[in-house]
Amino acid sequence: VQLQASGGGLVHPGGSLKLSCAASGSDFSIGASGWYRQTPGKQRELVAGITSSDSTKFADSVKGRFTISRDHAKNTVYQQMNSLKPEDTAVYYCNMGVYWSNKYLELWGQGTLVTVSS
Repeated sequence: VQLQASGGGLVHPGGSLKLSCAASGSDFSIGASGWYRQTPGKQRELVAGITSSDSTKFADSVKGRFTISRDHAKNTVYQQMNSLKPEDTAVYYCNMGVYWSNKYLELWGQGTLVTVSS
C-alpha cells in the first residue's frame, strides 16, 4: 500500500488550497489519518486528524480555517485549508493508518509544499 499526497502550491494570504492523500494497493482499508506539517528546524506537528469513525481534531492554530475529511470509497483523505496565512507555509505530510494483511500499518505520504506568500 502506498500513499500519494498532492495539492500543494503557492497561494496568496487569505487564499485556499485543498490537499489530497490517496492510498493505493489491494485488500486494505484505512483507519485513523492525519495531516502534519514541518518547517526547517522545527519538529513535525499535527495539523488535523480524523479517526476511523470520522471524529476530527485540529491544532489550535488552524481551528476554524482547516477541515479534514475522507472518502472511504476512494481511500483518500483531504485537508481543506482556507484563510491561509504566511505562517502556514510548510511541507505537509499525510499520515494514514492502514489495515492490510492482518496488520495495521502507519504510512506517510511524500510531503507536499504549501507556500503562502504575497
